[in-house]
Amino acid sequence: MSVNEPITSAVVTVTVNGTESEHEVPVRRLLVHFLRDDLDLTGTHIGCDTGSCGACTVHLDGVAVKSCAVLAVQADGATVMTVEGLAGEELTPLQRSFHEHHGLQCGYCTPGMLMSASALLAENPSPSEDEVKVALQGNICRCTGYWNIVEAVVAVGKGEAA
Repeated sequence: MSVNEPITSAVVTVTVNGTESEHEVPVRRLLVHFLRDDLDLTGTHIGCDTGSCGACTVHLDGVAVKSCAVLAVQADGATVMTVEGLAGEELTPLQRSFHEHHGLQCGYCTPGMLMSASALLAENPSPSEDEVKVALQGNICRCTGYWNIVEAVVAVGKGEAA
């Protein structure tokens, strides 16, 4: 490669949901497309492709980020958790609470909501209603009206989720 040739791909090594993966990716590939297309983790949804809706939220080194606003090469060496990595054999208390409190309807926003809420609960295990609202303000839901989602997260913080 000559000095003037643009770099078009790079090798990315990332640990996703506990499994290390190495792939050559185009340098402009978004993390959301890397997760969905290269790793076949389709729980991370693409809603707006502009960072506005939050459907693509994942944890990058423990921080909730919108994966449509992060390049895959920026995640090189990082740890990523997607919605598929939240639960093992059993649903988490947060997932059960979403179900019990009817915190989902069509389900399209649910993975992003769960990832944002789980990041909040990791930082603040007993958030107030207002703290939940602030944590979820980057996630858009057109079906639920948000109340049941907020109620589900608060219930987990109070230990009321089964």
